[in-house]
Amino acid sequence: MRQALHAEWTKLRTLAGPAWLVLALVALTPALSAAAAATVSCQATGCTDDVTKLSLIGVQAGQAVVAILTVLTITGEYGTGLIRVTLAAMPRRVTVLAAKAVVLTGVTLAAGAVAVLGSLTAGRLILPGNGFTPANGFPPLSLADGPTLRAAAGSVLYLALIALLSLGVATAVRDSATAMGVLFGLLYVLAAVPFLINDPDWQRLLWRISPMNAGLAVQATVHLDSLPLSPWAGLGVLAAWAAAALLTGGLLLRGRDA
Repeated sequence: MRQALHAEWTKLRTLAGPAWLVLALVALTPALSAAAAATVSCQATGCTDDVTKLSLIGVQAGQAVVAILTVLTITGEYGTGLIRVTLAAMPRRVTVLAAKAVVLTGVTLAAGAVAVLGSLTAGRLILPGNGFTPANGFPPLSLADGPTLRAAAGSVLYLALIALLSLGVATAVRDSATAMGVLFGLLYVLAAVPFLINDPDWQRLLWRISPMNAGLAVQATVHLDSLPLSPWAGLGVLAAWAAAALLTGGLLLRGRDA
């Protein structure tokens, strides 16, 4: 396993593409959060906004970068034929997939932590100027606050689970365009479906099984009783999607030719 981890880390850090995508994750996530924070305002004590979730909205864009990074990591090897060399050097295919998962998870956790901290910093600096002040019932954002810490840590874990989901899908389909189509459908299209139907029972069910809607419930810090799932249960739904994708990808990787 140690050799497989070293090989996967070497491949990831010596290519130019992954480095740029990691930088994009770190820059794009806080930038979108800052833009969102700049567009809202609160002029009275009756505001009900979830400022923590608002400050973390950039994660919705950051997950796309994570998906692209992960998909290209595996499908790029199929495109160039490098996967044959990889599997010839390390015949245990599940070990190869596990090594990729560990390396990508580690990189995503590190970059995601920086991106999430940047997002919260942007919210802390911008929101008070738009009326979200202690006088209106909004103390400054701080990781010392339990719900805010949970939302921040959960957002980092969310990005890591998106990486694992993407790895499983990309391993299963082996094509960049197809993998991105499947992932964007699961994340963004499925997330919008509950808002397109009128039946409240179906809305609630579809919201609960949507990996994006359920997973991002971990960012909520107010009005938790109105959520179809609790924050950690929602993240568990995304974890189940990631586990199912990895299991499917691993079985297909073992059962077919490179």
